[in-house]
Amino acid sequence: MDSSQPDVPLPERGETPEFLVALLYKELRRLAAGCLRRERPNHTLQPTALVNEAYLRLAAQNQPEWNDRVRFLAVASHLMREVLIDYARTRNRAKRGGGLAPICIEDAGQLAAAAEVDLLALDEALDRLERIDSQQRRIVELRYFGGLSIEETAQVLGISPATVKREWRTAKSWLHRELSPASA
Repeated sequence: MDSSQPDVPLPERGETPEFLVALLYKELRRLAAGCLRRERPNHTLQPTALVNEAYLRLAAQNQPEWNDRVRFLAVASHLMREVLIDYARTRNRAKRGGGLAPICIEDAGQLAAAAEVDLLALDEALDRLERIDSQQRRIVELRYFGGLSIEETAQVLGISPATVKREWRTAKSWLHRELSPASA
């Protein structure tokens, strides 16, 4: 089975996370590497470790909510975001609040064209965005952390690609304003 095809249905609902991770491991490593590229340069967490941590959380789920490749990757990207946030919190706690972990958001499909942002500030901004518009928060998570395309994001959320594009633009603008130094 070729796991790189976007609409490849995953095996029956009873399949284990072990099977699904093995099937999509290369794709999960690509997502993890993308997440870590946006982290600080001397990050100690490696893509394999991030995939392994996400796997542990996938395996702990009682009622997984995936039935195709895109939905599985959406769940995995959300879990990778949680791992990175927990890792940053632990690191900052260990340093007693010092040395925030900046991530660079300069790539074309990402949140802002200019600055570095710290991962905890981004997480807090996404929490605030969730209270305003949970769909926009989910779009940011899928596009930024999950690396999903406009079409894949639309498929996961059950909305049109045009709606994803519009909401993505709005969410990027809102987050840019929230994360800019002037609003701090």
